[in-house]
Amino acid sequence: MPTAPAPFREIANAFTAKIKSGELKPGDKLPSTRQIAEQYGVSMNTAYRAMSLLHDRELITGQPGRGTYVAEPRQ
Repeated sequence: MPTAPAPFREIANAFTAKIKSGELKPGDKLPSTRQIAEQYGVSMNTAYRAMSLLHDRELITGQPGRGTYVAEPRQ
């Protein structure tokens, strides 16, 4: 019996789809982890795991003190 993906994966997949479709473009600033947690009704840890997965996928980049942004596509 199939199970639903973990909430952090659902959030990461939603952002991945927005990036791949061009809705979010390279250089666009993403909401804070707190804002994502509130928007999706999840814990801060779940939102952090979603952002970490996007970072692992090389779709976002963090700039200390400034925020998290959509990364330039890899060549």
